[in-house]
Amino acid sequence: MNFEFSADQMQLKDIARKFLEKEESVKRARNVLEGEASYDEDLWSKIIEMGFTATSIPEEYGGLGLGYLELCVIAEELGRSLAPTPFSSSVYLASEAVINFGDDSTKQVYLPALAAGEKIGAFAHTESNTSPTESNIECSFSDGSLSGTKIAVVDGDIAGFYIVTAKNDSSVGLYLVDASSDGVSITAQPTLDPSRSHAAITFSQAKATELKSDWSDVLNLLDRAAVLFSFEQLGGAEACMDMAKEYAMGRYAFGRSIASFQAIKHKLADMFIAVELARSNCYYGAWALSTDAPELPTAAATCRVSASQAYHECSKENIQTHGGMGFTWEFDCHLYYRRCRQLAANIGSQAIWKDKLISSLERANQI
Repeated sequence: MNFEFSADQMQLKDIARKFLEKEESVKRARNVLEGEASYDEDLWSKIIEMGFTATSIPEEYGGLGLGYLELCVIAEELGRSLAPTPFSSSVYLASEAVINFGDDSTKQVYLPALAAGEKIGAFAHTESNTSPTESNIECSFSDGSLSGTKIAVVDGDIAGFYIVTAKNDSSVGLYLVDASSDGVSITAQPTLDPSRSHAAITFSQAKATELKSDWSDVLNLLDRAAVLFSFEQLGGAEACMDMAKEYAMGRYAFGRSIASFQAIKHKLADMFIAVELARSNCYYGAWALSTDAPELPTAAATCRVSASQAYHECSKENIQTHGGMGFTWEFDCHLYYRRCRQLAANIGSQAIWKDKLISSLERANQI
């Protein structure tokens, strides 16, 4: 079985990489981190012009109608470049929720706007420091209104609408709330990675649209997003590895390149192994996502755990390879470490996804 991307998909990957390099995306991420803006509006508008936000949206709703494999290669390059934009919130989560669980009228309103970048969506799921589960979700929906508080909502301060997990009389499902509705209160929250903004959102009898979903659909949305986040983590991990290699080969000590020292060789070898293992698992996830395979929960958890581990390994060893210079503000090492930690917690910690992997494997063995 061939898990490699096609020639067209690799060409799209190359186009995305050259575009983000030309736009100096990493430099823009630093500018957002050091400035007051929540994201880089200019880069976001150019990403929209490239059509990336419309990748997986069906043509009948103004999208390009491409597959998830194309979206995976774009996600990898966005991760490599630390793009300070709300792409993941709007595309991996909000767009996917509307595509899979919205009725036709909801799709007609939101999908063309998401494809054109006229609306930014965000996923509001976490309510406390514990992992959200079907039994501990307190946000509630009744008589067309939603009440409750969500914290650490990525891009919550700039989103035009929210996909919110909330309970009703019978189950926990997904609801759509416009950010401009009465009863919506937004409070910015500081995090380790200011290049991606976060906010706490309080809903007080805010008007909401119920999507056709239940808790199993919430889990499915998270699984689908996990594959795309994993590719973003893979791109960041490989960028850290390349950065460490380039610095080691150009840095001399005691009359020789530090890349010739055994300790540095071991670091780079471990980084390479972590990246390649994550890539293999991400390809498994991409296959499951693109074919809507029954193995998606297992594949999503596998690539999420592997990519999280690879990004952590590479981002911290990149700092160590740079030595004392790696800890300075002027070097970009800390930008990748910040993004690594932010992505690792975005849709659940590594421990949560390890539990999901074990549970999915146990279910598979019982069949």
